[in-house]
Amino acid sequence: MAEQLILKGTLEGHNGWVTSLATSMENPNMLLSASRDKTLIIWNLTRDETQYGYPKRSLTGHSHIVSDCVISSDGAYALSASWDKTLRLWELATGTTTRRFVGHTNDVLSVSFSADNRQIVSGSRDRTIKLWNTLGDCKFTISEKGHTEWVSCVRFSPNPQNPVIVSSGWDKLVKTDHMGHNGYINTVTISPDGSLCASGGKDGTTMLWDLNESKHLSIIVFDLEKKSKVDELKPEFTAVGKKSREPECVSLAWSGDGQTLFAGYTDNIIRAWGVMSRA
Repeated sequence: MAEQLILKGTLEGHNGWVTSLATSMENPNMLLSASRDKTLIIWNLTRDETQYGYPKRSLTGHSHIVSDCVISSDGAYALSASWDKTLRLWELATGTTTRRFVGHTNDVLSVSFSADNRQIVSGSRDRTIKLWNTLGDCKFTISEKGHTEWVSCVRFSPNPQNPVIVSSGWDKLVKTDHMGHNGYINTVTISPDGSLCASGGKDGTTMLWDLNESKHLSIIVFDLEKKSKVDELKPEFTAVGKKSREPECVSLAWSGDGQTLFAGYTDNIIRAWGVMSRA
């Protein structure tokens, strides 16, 4: 049996590119999105045929583009990264900011929680990766032997027994040196069991990587154990006008059960792709 991805529905509510998406194992009916419109949206997922979900709350406070967001493993908090050079820790139940993280000298492009929620990693256009505690203190800065260009995405592996940080950058590398894209790599996401990694790039494709074999799957989705490509997503878009361009995929997130891949695009829309088996 092989898998393929089928478009199940869309979520519309942002007024700018959907730059980041995050899901929660504790609350499978919630999706968090970040946007160039400087806000984050908490979505309630209904999975209806006519409407896949609706905006439940808008999180405001950043003064520039919100580039990334993640949810804590208990589903209670979220982190956001912004071009205003800061990170914010949000309490999702109230929508309030509980902590600001200041230290990067340029736009912060990515942020991630460790599996135990006790450590935070961030990546920036200042070409550094910073490690923080939850009180907002920067404990370590990685600059040597790192990326030679902007650090566009950083992620902790969800496996606490293997606390790996995966990072990608405009140097076209997914550290640990997984190659495959011909354009800047905008985003990476790791499946809940730590076996698959999906990456989305400026070349318009989403790749699925097998983290064990370092092979890419367009959105390519990879089987990380077989290290082979599972599917490649190139959705059909209706052209409007002579200068119209196909929207690019700039953000990705798996649902907690691994059966849905959420993708955010430059046309401000979130698309939900369902994993289907085929003979």
